Amino acid sequence: MNTHSRQEKIEALGRVIDTLDILRVNCPWDRKQTNESLRANTIEEVYELCDALIAEDNANIKKELGDVLLHILFYAKIGEEKGEFDIVDVADALNSKLIFRHPHVFGEVNVHDSHEVEQNWEQIKLKEKDGNKSVLAGVPSALPAMIKAERIQEKAANVGFDWEKPEDVWSKVKEEITEFETELNAGNEKDMEKEMGDLFFALINAARLYHINPENSLEYTNRKFISRFNYIESKAKEAGLHLKDMTLEQMETLWQEAKSISK
Repeated sequence: MNTHSRQEKIEALGRVIDTLDILRVNCPWDRKQTNESLRANTIEEVYELCDALIAEDNANIKKELGDVLLHILFYAKIGEEKGEFDIVDVADALNSKLIFRHPHVFGEVNVHDSHEVEQNWEQIKLKEKDGNKSVLAGVPSALPAMIKAERIQEKAANVGFDWEKPEDVWSKVKEEITEFETELNAGNEKDMEKEMGDLFFALINAARLYHINPENSLEYTNRKFISRFNYIESKAKEAGLHLKDMTLEQMETLWQEAKSISK
């Protein structure tokens, strides 16, 4: 692939902006879109980008990045129509924020590694005009629970609220398992749910401390389970069987076959 010049990149973005302007006026569907009507589609587009990223599918990464870019430009267009802001304001605000949050690049702050950058990041955001008023204020409430837990833990750790050594977290994991078992044995369903949440939170903390992305880790297991279960289903069909008519032992035998094949 040829590397495009800066001018070519600017012109390409300009063409998309021009096309969107035309669609907003002449296409009935594009004309009626609002922030609210686009919101669910935006979430879907980001998930589709995530799928492409996990699969390292460059063709689809390119495609899905285009879809996400369209939504960014669309929201900026709606803001322009309302007289609130346009894409220039969006870009200028982003540029100013990047410079302000990187004093080790654009200023005189010295850092030794990425961890120090992360620690400075939270302090800088608290100092920003219109920035976060508290350390955890920047965690979106609508984030999926697992990602939200990880972000909460990262932000707390960046201001020093963390385990002294990664291995210390395992005592907390064991404590949460014990507390869940206590509520399980007592039959307290509501408290079981709470303790399970505490256990998940502790495990996510462990993943963070050992530099494992919990979302990626769980998705790897999801895909592995799907592959192995599909193998069971395929083999059952070959034998003229329905899964619901098979014994657990029969399915377990096929599961082990799938497991050995995947290895």
